[in-house]
Amino acid sequence: MPNVQRILEERVTDAMRAAFPGTDAPAVVVLSQDPKFGDYQANGAMALAKQLKRKARDVAAEIVARLNVSDLCEKPEIAGPGFINLRLRTDWVSDQLGKINPDDRLGVEPAARPETVVVDYSAPNLAKEMHVGHLRSTIIGDALVRMLEFAGNKVIRQNHVGDWGTQVGMLVAYLDRAAGKSTRTLASYVNLLLTDLEEFYRQAKTLFDTDLAFAKDARHAVVLLQSGDPDTLVGWQGWRNASLVHADNVYTRLNVRLTLEDIRGESAYNSLLPKVIEHLDKMHFLEPSENAQCVFIRDQAGKPLFLAKDGTPLPLIVQKSDEGYLYATTDLAAIGFRTGFFPEISGGTKSPHANRILYVVDARQSLHFQMVFECARRAGFAPENVRLEHIAFGTMMGPDGRPFKTRDGGTVKLMDLLDEAEKRAFDLVSAKSGDLSEDERRSIARIVGIGAVKYADLAQNRTSDYIFSWDKMLSLDGNTAPYMQYAYARIRSIFRKGGHEAEAHRADAAPIALAAPQELALAKAVLRFPEFLDRALEDYRPNILAAYLYDLAGAFTAFYDACPVIQSEEPLRSERLKLCDLAARVIQRGLALLGIETAERM
Repeated sequence: MPNVQRILEERVTDAMRAAFPGTDAPAVVVLSQDPKFGDYQANGAMALAKQLKRKARDVAAEIVARLNVSDLCEKPEIAGPGFINLRLRTDWVSDQLGKINPDDRLGVEPAARPETVVVDYSAPNLAKEMHVGHLRSTIIGDALVRMLEFAGNKVIRQNHVGDWGTQVGMLVAYLDRAAGKSTRTLASYVNLLLTDLEEFYRQAKTLFDTDLAFAKDARHAVVLLQSGDPDTLVGWQGWRNASLVHADNVYTRLNVRLTLEDIRGESAYNSLLPKVIEHLDKMHFLEPSENAQCVFIRDQAGKPLFLAKDGTPLPLIVQKSDEGYLYATTDLAAIGFRTGFFPEISGGTKSPHANRILYVVDARQSLHFQMVFECARRAGFAPENVRLEHIAFGTMMGPDGRPFKTRDGGTVKLMDLLDEAEKRAFDLVSAKSGDLSEDERRSIARIVGIGAVKYADLAQNRTSDYIFSWDKMLSLDGNTAPYMQYAYARIRSIFRKGGHEAEAHRADAAPIALAAPQELALAKAVLRFPEFLDRALEDYRPNILAAYLYDLAGAFTAFYDACPVIQSEEPLRSERLKLCDLAARVIQRGLALLGIETAERM
């Protein structure tokens, strides 16, 4: 089934152009704020009236006179200064509901023009354990990947892990001291690191900050690594492998789709870095500044586009005075590879030739990406037909309004956070469903606990900071994962109690009868799934989908309170069972697109 809002926008736009040839004002079709006035509202007449210097109601009347929506809407009504109210016909809703009943995609049509989309997300530094600072990028990125794939696009997941640079030298130098160069083998390093990756990093960092000889060894290790020294590569591979095992365990626990095959760290682009510098030099973009090679991005008049706080031109540094490279250099190389400017990287991996590249990285990196994107455009690493987009997000805050920390002010490890989530969820499930076996309660607690952490984040506007609260995220009331999961389980319990099989009704594409107003309201909510998925993807905001699911669950509750299902006589019972099943399927599918599981009972 097509997006209803889009159909109405097209129809209203056609009517506006027919009524006023030569004009090009938008239709502005939005959901009605109050159902008693209709389901949708077209607000474009006001802006068009201003252009034409006419009364908005008169303009709206001429639009309505040419508006062809009788196949899906009741007669349009003009309200207020020129709003056009549109109410869907009950028989049309009933018919559409029947059509999507056998459809596993629940009315969502695949993209007419699928794209190849690279999504760069999570990207932890592999030298230490993943912490809460990696949570938002990981789960927002995963949700976008799921939605983009479901919409029909080819999605390339990329985990641009920090596996290169100074922290590499620190750990390699420390491993040499801990294990001894004479025992330098990949297996010995991996076994050593897996005992406590975080402690090894902490000790290496302390030595780097306090021991000049160690700092010199660490910097030299970076040079050796970049030059491909075989012994140094063994140490690098050891801590990298140990780190990846840890990261993979976190991703499995979080139910995100990143795998070891999606890892493409900074090291993958090492062979391209000299080529990036060579190309920038060939384009006459490089300028020396304090012995470093920089790109100063200017407008056509030569005025700098990016300024430091003191008003001086801000450079994009691409090569240090010691000829080492920086994050910007690697990011430019990655863009060039992803677009096809560089056809392949080491190991023979071919470019995906992406149409879009999304970077799910916190808002503090906005300036960096603005500069890198602009440089990539001008250098030709990213042609104009490839979209480069920074999907920025805010910070998870503690109850004190500061970045979320442990009680002693330390960084909260992700595994510890997930352990606590499952523990609290198990206590909640045990209190509510003590009749279930312990294994069942633990299984449900895992789904509820992990889902609560993820949903609490994804339900927020991603650009905003938010307060982390165990009590709110595990509540069975309000816009939370447990509330949504309970709504799904509640619907499934209807079928269990009545001895009905939900699948038995799914082959039937006949219109679904809608007699009660609560039935109609729930049916309309179900039909809006494609519309809200489109809206969530337009601006990469999973919270739009979360808000829709919450409203859908509310519509089901209102329906269930007013309309008996199992107690109804046939054929009404079957009609309501189909409606219940559709609501459950949309809730389950929507939560799955957010990376959140459901339980059949709670």
